[in-house]
Amino acid sequence: MANFIENIGRGALDVVRDISKAFRLFLLTVYWIVVGPFRKRFVSPKYIFEQLVFVGVRSISIVFFVSFFTGVVLAMQGAYQLAQLGATIYVAGLVSVSMARELGPVLIALVVAGRVGAANTAQIGSMKVTEQIEALDTMALDPVRFLVVPRFLALLIMLPALTVFGDLAGMFGGYVVGVVNLDITPMLYIDTAVRFLALKDIYTGLFKSAIFAMVIAIVSCYQGLNTSGGAEGVGRHTTVSVVTSFIFIILTDCVITGLFYFADM
Repeated sequence: MANFIENIGRGALDVVRDISKAFRLFLLTVYWIVVGPFRKRFVSPKYIFEQLVFVGVRSISIVFFVSFFTGVVLAMQGAYQLAQLGATIYVAGLVSVSMARELGPVLIALVVAGRVGAANTAQIGSMKVTEQIEALDTMALDPVRFLVVPRFLALLIMLPALTVFGDLAGMFGGYVVGVVNLDITPMLYIDTAVRFLALKDIYTGLFKSAIFAMVIAIVSCYQGLNTSGGAEGVGRHTTVSVVTSFIFIILTDCVITGLFYFADM
């Protein structure tokens, strides 16, 4: 029993230590974003642009398919329940509001965490185990400034953009079901979807996606910078990065949703 309690306490201390170090990494990243442009030898815009393309453009296809079929499934499941009340037309509002406020930001963040977050950890982790990070230190180049900041900015810019694109794709999926399967006229479906969708729903989803972008960037880069153990360590830390990002995305979503919910009461 004593060993069990000791293991729990040691695990809790490890979690607290990791969270504090990750928060310190976040503060350093914000510092270099603010101060970096006024210093010499800042990150090349070309490198930031490459990260923007990697995070955004190359994620469009998977974001579209995930969001589109989520909208299709949501419309079919909603229609099954609403048909019993004779309110099938409200499928349009259900899909649009659900995608904008909740499903769009969360699902796209999970997809990006699995794709981009894993890549960030693997890339930085490989540099760590091959001592390229130490080489940057010897040249007086801050690794946070040149490795973390571009990835952080790319995610912060492109994840909300992908969320908007994914929301539209999901609404289009619901539109296809509503028009083809539920015999709702196109204009009536669009009018109903727009009528139930408020600007606050859109702002809520975009705010969530921005927070999720920070979570993915900091978790993935933190795991990469702390990689050890060679190639096996890179794989292990990549797995930890993806799982941790998933957990914190769901936890953060719960907290933000709760804040908005109690603010409306």
